[in-house]
Amino acid sequence: MEATVPDERPSTEGPATFREVLAQREFRAVFTAGSLSWVGDYVAKAAVTLLVYQQTRSVALSAAAFAVSYLPWLLGGPLLATLAERYPFRRVMVACDVIRMALMVLIALPGLPIPVVLVLLFTTTLANPPSQAAKSALMPQILAGDRLVVGLSLNSSIAQAAQVLGYLFGAAVASIDPTVALLFNAATFGFSALLLRFGVRDHAVAMTTAHRSHLLRETAQGFGVVFRTPVLRAIAVLVFSAMLFSIVPEGLAAAWANEGAQSHMAAGTAQAVIMMASPVGFILGGLLVSRLCGPARRLSLMRPLAVCAPLVLVPAVLDPPPAVVALLAALCGFAVAGMLPMANGLFVQALPNGFRARGFGVMATGVQVIQGLAVLITGLLAERFPLPLVVGLWSAAGVLLMTVAALRWPDNQTVDAAVAAASAANLAPTRAAGGIAVSDKGAEPRPAEGRRRHAVT
Repeated sequence: MEATVPDERPSTEGPATFREVLAQREFRAVFTAGSLSWVGDYVAKAAVTLLVYQQTRSVALSAAAFAVSYLPWLLGGPLLATLAERYPFRRVMVACDVIRMALMVLIALPGLPIPVVLVLLFTTTLANPPSQAAKSALMPQILAGDRLVVGLSLNSSIAQAAQVLGYLFGAAVASIDPTVALLFNAATFGFSALLLRFGVRDHAVAMTTAHRSHLLRETAQGFGVVFRTPVLRAIAVLVFSAMLFSIVPEGLAAAWANEGAQSHMAAGTAQAVIMMASPVGFILGGLLVSRLCGPARRLSLMRPLAVCAPLVLVPAVLDPPPAVVALLAALCGFAVAGMLPMANGLFVQALPNGFRARGFGVMATGVQVIQGLAVLITGLLAERFPLPLVVGLWSAAGVLLMTVAALRWPDNQTVDAAVAAASAANLAPTRAAGGIAVSDKGAEPRPAEGRRRHAVT
């Protein structure tokens, strides 16, 4: 007997509640496991950075230890994320946690040469893309409808909170003994693996062995689906544009704190306040908008919030003191968090099951690259021009870009059609890359051709 698939499109009903989402057993396991891993990751970043600096007294090597965690996304994020499509998502996530736990224990061994530490750290971070891609693809199988959007909002908010808490706790523990912080991270991966193994059921693999091709070809199909499907392309443009401007205050915080308007704050305090403002605003925006606004209202607010994200940073051109800069950064984070869960929810709903992990890989890599480029370009411009002028004009350009993206947003009929096409593909005989045609219009389900339709659970 075939099971029905719940309608995943935004409804006009009231919003799902946090209690409803957290009542779902599998989501609780994924949410708790992710929270542990995120906190542990940021603790380890603080610890490794300090450990390398203590042993070498080199700022460059210490920065390299911090930056190495971003390399897997830049060098092969979509390719690594494609691996998650080939195996059951729970197995991918558990395996990645076990691998990272073992490597963190090795990094904690005393007396390791710094090059070995950096190699082990890089190897550890190679597990991030497939693990996060599997988690993203698993979410629509656990939550449906507005619960998915609220669940994504909770995940985004806890990730920002973990960043703040992890850095603070990591810096405190690492200053006493970096090894303890590294072992703490290993323990979080171990607990995460146990939660996932026993708290999440084994969902069917997205891509069966019969439908595998070359890994590079499968990765290219992921790019094709994202950028050839009008709705997915519009979401990608909106998200990438938001990241292009929201990261700037955080990325230039050190220079702003030391070169900006006079303030009663010490430079170090001002830097910390600016860097923490955006995550705090992000947490508040994600939780408040998701909880207080219904699905239809969130959808209507998505484009105005996208325009507001760079707009609130334009007053930076007046060279305000660090406290005001932090307030602007918090408002920007609030606006981004208000629109991001809805955009993410639509994105995964408009993707067929067999492309969800790959789609996540494309988006996550794009976000990492765009954020790095934004900080690099504005930093180079600030070498020649006043920093407030650079940020203010950069943000003004962002308002224009976001306005164009908002005006070119697909109509509701196109959005509904994309979600319906993805749902139809999920009901097709094969829910894999081989069962979905990639055309100039995006992902389209192939006809059954006489085969029996599989049951969907």
